[in-house]
Amino acid sequence: VARMKENQQDIYYITGESKDLVKQSAFVERVKKSGFEVLYLVDPMDEYMVNQLKEYDGKKLVSVTKEGLELPEDEEEKKAYEEDKAKFEGLCKVMKDVLGTKVEKVTVSNRLVSSPACIVTGQHGWTANMERIMKAQALRDASQAGYMSAKKTLEINASHPIIEALREKATADSSDKTLRDLVFLLFDTALLVSGFSMEEPSTFAGRIHRL
Repeated sequence: VARMKENQQDIYYITGESKDLVKQSAFVERVKKSGFEVLYLVDPMDEYMVNQLKEYDGKKLVSVTKEGLELPEDEEEKKAYEEDKAKFEGLCKVMKDVLGTKVEKVTVSNRLVSSPACIVTGQHGWTANMERIMKAQALRDASQAGYMSAKKTLEINASHPIIEALREKATADSSDKTLRDLVFLLFDTALLVSGFSMEEPSTFAGRIHRL
């Protein structure tokens, strides 16, 4: 807390399997680029702890893997973000239509720098790491897993060339079969880099072979 930057209102953290994995995570790209420190919480007990400990020393604990992340921005950055949202609104709709119930929504991200996409979870559901921990428990409650399972939002990086290429493809022909395959590939790779397990590896392999 003593080392926090002047404009930093919250304590940012990320939970995961190991320090090496969370350090390279897509979720910390913008936070680190902005010069903010991120707590790496890699013990399974940390997941339970942060669900109870909401703040420390008057500062809120904020997960960088959940939706609603608000980073300090100047007016220029806010304006650029709003312009990106408007520019990619059509692509977000096409991607949501393609992915259907696999995601709650598709939005433009404010947390990515070099990665094309990531999967963020709802404020009150499990993180990808918590889902992994619960799946590994032999005596887990299946009904609890149903409603606590992550509600997934796909966030896209408007400044990434892959996303721009998808936007151009969607504008030219939103029903293109190749576009559909590319959207699913982006979703599947975003699942992996965000810490989730892939649901259908053989379908993923089939899409790669087609392309």
